[in-house]
Formats: sequence, structure tokens, C-alpha cells
Amino acid sequence: MAISPVVTYEAAGSNIRITAEKARSLAVRTNSVASVNDDRPAKTSKVQDLAERLNEETKQKYVKDMKVGEGTYANVYRGHLKADPSSKVAIKKIKLIQEYRDGLTMDSIREVKYLQELSHPNIVALHAVFSSKNQNLNLVLEFLPLGDLEMLIKDTQGIRYGTAEIKAWMGMLGRGVWFCHANFVLHRDIKPNNLLIAADGEIKLADFGLARSFADPYMRMTYNVITRWYRPPELLLQARHYSGVVDVWSMGMVFAELILRVPFLPGDGELDQFRRICQNIGTPTEENWPGVSKLLEDATGLAIDKTAIVPVLGRDMFLSRFGTAGPVGVDLLMSMLTLDPRKRCTARQFLEHNWWTSDPRPTAKEDLPKKGGGPEKMGDDLKRRGGEIEDGGGGNKVARRLNFGTAK
Repeated sequence: MAISPVVTYEAAGSNIRITAEKARSLAVRTNSVASVNDDRPAKTSKVQDLAERLNEETKQKYVKDMKVGEGTYANVYRGHLKADPSSKVAIKKIKLIQEYRDGLTMDSIREVKYLQELSHPNIVALHAVFSSKNQNLNLVLEFLPLGDLEMLIKDTQGIRYGTAEIKAWMGMLGRGVWFCHANFVLHRDIKPNNLLIAADGEIKLADFGLARSFADPYMRMTYNVITRWYRPPELLLQARHYSGVVDVWSMGMVFAELILRVPFLPGDGELDQFRRICQNIGTPTEENWPGVSKLLEDATGLAIDKTAIVPVLGRDMFLSRFGTAGPVGVDLLMSMLTLDPRKRCTARQFLEHNWWTSDPRPTAKEDLPKKGGGPEKMGDDLKRRGGEIEDGGGGNKVARRLNFGTAK
């Protein structure tokens, strides 16, 4: 298992391991093993009985307490271990949707798959999975009562922070994303309200409903991912082949938002989003992004006015807007928001940048600003359908959903 270059792990007792308990607690769909005909092999019947027994054992370990969130996709409960009433967990009960095979959407399957595969301090922990008698899938997640990073960014009156705090939050985000990429997983929906905060101040990357493996460089993938305000230009240009640097662009947008305390490029639509990138970062051309002309030819509904090309904006512009991060931090931000994805920094290069060794040093997680979101805020964060893309990126806008049947 890969180890992040700028994080120190505890040895014995570390939570960075995939335990046998997780493997044993994989949910059993009892409707798919409901009846065993006499002519079925006895071995199959024994395996099914064992699976049902393991599922029941896992379910009996946890107790659901009060409901803290309710949505059309899932209900969220506060719960605890039956053997330890003082423990706290969040139990996310995913509702069956009849039009999908086995009642499960592709995003819920992805969420379970990748949370079981990825275990890291900066990724929300999945303790167990079980199915209930009505076939709903239950995810037992770590209890994260302090809300999300978006809450801290928006509270300009009550929350004060500077470069040292930004460095701490971005370091935790970078380590989580690097770990995903080191294990060949793209997150594809990084944004502040998918960054949940643990009781000790640790940032946890959540919502893996749009995640996917990317080990095969020739695999065509959907471009209709990542909330629009955090979407890189290659996806706006409908690229079908891309890498982990799509997540790095989103990280750069979070970095910029932490400094500005408002979204950097809040486009009203895909065309407006692309226009804002051109105006605030630069217009993609063959000179700054070789091969972009082919993407522009193939992209539906996107074109560049050659009489209004904006040169790639230089360091002075970034310093004037993002000077809080310091000159070295601005250099890092520029490398994350490079138009050409082949020249954009990777998650590993992000972590190895000399910004981390420059002053000020990152604030200790225990000393970071906190805002008590409470169980209700945790319920709001977890009840969303994985991969839900908000029309505009936040606020009170109506959410639109992707067609997960075609997303890959």
C-alpha cells in the first residue's frame, strides 16, 4: 500500500489498513438468495447460508439511534456499537430504487466499492456494510459532527483563518487525493462540501459516487463529472481520456476558494464556465495547449472567438488576487490551474512542492478553526446521492442528476 510523502502513519493500531472485518461485512442481498431449489448444489446453499449469517452478525453489532437526515436517496442515523454505547457512528441507509437492477444505483455501488478499497486518515472511513430485512443497504460510516469545509469558508464573520490554516487543510486534502491516485482511483467530485471535518479537525474526503478506476489509459470515460465550478477545461471540452490531474484542478479551485472565501469561477452554465476560465486564467490555444484544437472541433456547443483570445495570465495577476498564500503558494496554485493537463502538476508533485517547507508551517489539526455543524449537518452531507451535481455549485439552486447508466 502506498504511503504519502508528507504524512506520518502510526504503526500498530493504525486505521490505515483494510481489515478482514470490512471484507466479512460486505452486504448480502437476501432477495438474490431467497429460495434455494433442491436441485442446486449443496455447496452453493452452504455459501449462501454463511453469507446471510455474516450479514446478520454485522447488523447485530450496531444500534440505530435518532434520525439526523432524510432525503429521497438515503436516510442517515446516528448510531453506536451495541457492545459500546459510548461509541458513535453514522449509519446511512440507502433506499431501494425500483428502476435499477437490484434496486441499487451505480453511484451507490461505486461509493461502497471505493470506500471499502481505500482506507486513509483523509478519506471518510467505512466501518461496515449490511443489508436490512427490507433489502435497504446500510453503510456504517465514521461519525463526523463538525460539518464540512464549505461551512468554514462561508462564515466570514465567525471564522478567521490565514495561510497556516489553509496550508493545513490543503495538505490533508492533497494526501487524501494522492492516496486515491496512488491506488488508481479518480474521485471526480472534489469540492468544499465533500470535505467533511472530524472531531479532531482532520479533513475527510467523502462522496465517491462519481469515482472510478483509471488504470487503463485507453479507456474512454464520461466527461460529465465534477461539479461545474470545479470542473477542468478538458472536461468542459468533452475529453474522453484524462487522468488524475482533473482532481488536481478541482483542488486548485478549492485552494483559490479558501483564499477568496467565495468560489473563484462560479459559472452559470458550461459555456459561461468555459468563458470564465478563458477570462481569468487564459484562452486555450495551440501555443499553450498543443492538441486543444482537436478537442474544440469535437466539443458540442463550444467555440473560441479568435478575435477575443486572452493570453495566459501571469504570476502578477495571481499574486494580486491570491497573495495571501505567498509567492511560493501562488506558484503552486498556478501549477494546479495550468490549462494543458499534461503540464498540470500531479497530486504527488503538489505534496512535494516547497510551499510546505516555507513559513508559516501548517497549523496543527487540533488548533484549526471549527464550527459545530452537529449531527443534523452530518445528516445533510451524507443523505445526498453520491455524484449529485448542483446546478451552479452551491446555495439554493436546484440539483440536477447525472445519467449514471451511461457514466463510466
